[in-house]
Amino acid sequence: MKRSIEAKRLENHRSPLPPARSVSSIAPYSRLVLTIGFGGLLLLLAFAGIDNVRRLQQIQTSNDEIREKFLARTNLLEQIRSELYLSGTYIRDYILEPDASKAEIHRANLLKTRANMDAGLSEYQKLLDAEQAPPFRALMRELQDYWTLLEPVFSWNAATRHDQGFAFLHDEVFPRRMAMLGIADQIAGINRSQLNAGKRDVIAMFSQFRRRSILTIGLTIAFGLLLAVFSMRKIVRLELEAGRRYQESATARAELKQLSARLVEAQENDRRAISRELHDEIGQALTGVRVELANLSGLIRARDTAGAEGKVQEIKDLVEDSVSVVRNMALLLRPSMLDDLGLVPALRWQAREVSKRTALRVKVSAEDVSEDLPEEHKTCIYRIVQESLHNCAQHAGAATVRINVHQDAARILLSIQDDGKGFHAGEERGLGLLGMQERASHLGGTFSVDARPGHGTTISVSLPTPAAAYAYEARA
Repeated sequence: MKRSIEAKRLENHRSPLPPARSVSSIAPYSRLVLTIGFGGLLLLLAFAGIDNVRRLQQIQTSNDEIREKFLARTNLLEQIRSELYLSGTYIRDYILEPDASKAEIHRANLLKTRANMDAGLSEYQKLLDAEQAPPFRALMRELQDYWTLLEPVFSWNAATRHDQGFAFLHDEVFPRRMAMLGIADQIAGINRSQLNAGKRDVIAMFSQFRRRSILTIGLTIAFGLLLAVFSMRKIVRLELEAGRRYQESATARAELKQLSARLVEAQENDRRAISRELHDEIGQALTGVRVELANLSGLIRARDTAGAEGKVQEIKDLVEDSVSVVRNMALLLRPSMLDDLGLVPALRWQAREVSKRTALRVKVSAEDVSEDLPEEHKTCIYRIVQESLHNCAQHAGAATVRINVHQDAARILLSIQDDGKGFHAGEERGLGLLGMQERASHLGGTFSVDARPGHGTTISVSLPTPAAAYAYEARA
């Protein structure tokens, strides 16, 4: 009959064990490593891209500067060479021109050419490099000597120009002009060599850019491979964890199915036992009462006072026995003193009843146990103690059982220790132990069994206090 109560309780309040940690959750350090890894990889790629763009812009800028300087110097040098040629033409026309007015026009063009040449030299001087400075200074000295040489010619008259002009042009002007052109060619050669040097600089910059790109790509690939290895290991580990969790879940489902089947079987057996007990005990007692009442009626009609009093006493004994049987059944279904007096008196009454029926010595120790506990907590502790005492009496072969209940601010602790023969806790788990574990888990508590053959058994239960239990239910 007591098994029927346990089965009904488990059937009404069956709930899964507290859920295990989610398989998909990643430990904080793994998340941090993955975040830093992928973030670092993205930053490295971004840095490589930005650095490559910046280096390409530098190379392009340097190439443009070299090209622009070369073109500017070349243009100015060509302008100076052109003006130098024109100066020789104008001085020749000026010397050989017999007409004074036309000679003056040539002279004006010559002065204009000189001004243009001076302007070109001034601009070219701004673009000079260290390598071009010595030949440029030599060109400037030659030009200064050239113009100094030409200054007396402007004061010659037509006859002097006619008499001395050809010799002056042949001996002074043309050689100097060729010398200056040679210096200009030398400057042009330096300019071209500088262009080639600039090209070599650009090639060197491209080579450095290539090396940096290869290094960056190598670092990115290496870092990416490390991150991929870490991620693959993590994924494989998660797959193994998922497989293990799935196996545990399948095993738990199989155990739950088996437990459910056993609960139904136990319920039917206990109902059968209750029915048989009602029929055998209560039914027979009531039948006896009916028979005795019929006999009593006959004695009353026969006016047999002494016999009637004896029958009344027999009927009274039968009714008292029936009331005792009904009371015991009611107490097993739900002890009234658990509601009337509280948890601790109910436990002590249960200990006394077990001690009366068996040879067990049961000691109950309770400290600071509140009487305002929820009904579920009181019923859980009472049923666990009831099942434990039944196991001790039926299976453990124990002589002494110690029950200790202690309550603090956060939890209620229950321990039941016997000195019986013990058992293999990891291998032998009956319906009673599963029911106890289920009751504790339903209230957010923990249940453990410490048992070894020949060393007795200790059952430990920890239940959260009502406030902690409400918090657990809210999380669930």
